[in-house]
Amino acid sequence: MKTDMDALKILHAGALRKPIKECIHILWQKYPDLKVELDYAGSRACANAVAQGKVVDIIALADYKVFNDILIPKFVDTSFVFATDQMVLAFDEFSHGSQEINNHNWMDILLGEGYIKYARSDHRLDPCGYRTLMLWQLAEKYYNRPGLYNLLENNWSNLYPKSIDIAIALLQGKIDYGFEYLSVAKQMDMEYIQFPPEINLSDPRLADYYAQAIVTVEGNYPGLEMEIVGAPIEFSVAIPKNSNQKELAQEFINILTGPQGEAILDQNGLIPC
Repeated sequence: MKTDMDALKILHAGALRKPIKECIHILWQKYPDLKVELDYAGSRACANAVAQGKVVDIIALADYKVFNDILIPKFVDTSFVFATDQMVLAFDEFSHGSQEINNHNWMDILLGEGYIKYARSDHRLDPCGYRTLMLWQLAEKYYNRPGLYNLLENNWSNLYPKSIDIAIALLQGKIDYGFEYLSVAKQMDMEYIQFPPEINLSDPRLADYYAQAIVTVEGNYPGLEMEIVGAPIEFSVAIPKNSNQKELAQEFINILTGPQGEAILDQNGLIPC
């Protein structure tokens, strides 16, 4: 095993930053001199980087479907789902309307005052972005509010490359609200509104209901579009075919998916699979 020669290179979704780092600390207990290179972006951006030749040993994404759409079978043999999550509306105690907002009136608070700034991540780069659009579509049906999706999509103030950028913007006071993963909101110690299971993409039993929501994104080739169908949130990990550290990468995945990793995921607001 080339632990003294090559750094272990990990590319991951921004939402996984903290649990990935904590699992690395466990690996360091066995290999204290191991060099680790971490890079992160929105999951679709990560996958596209690997498809364009970026060499990494581990890739961990916020949606297993991104593997299927972009990386399998040419760049990755298979991926392994290791955690689930749910969508929430994150905010800060100083956010406008924070004293009044709840899980019944959130859309009215966001849309009712022109000075309230809310954000989502870019659906072309990040699953959190297209999951936000799915949530809005499902909310229109669930609350029986015709036109709600278009209102929400036409009035956001900021678009960010990945979910963790939304959290940072909230902490900096650049926005009032952000559509976010529960795990990120918990990791960043934010306040949040939880949505009903029918729209938060958390419940496998509601998979058929979620499938009513469809988002179109750019496909694998210029000018080609593809549809992403609503589904329960599932985070997945894989070892690319061009990895230089396959054995060590598997050791890391064993930590992530084993008892120690499950405890870390749970502590960080994710639900281990």
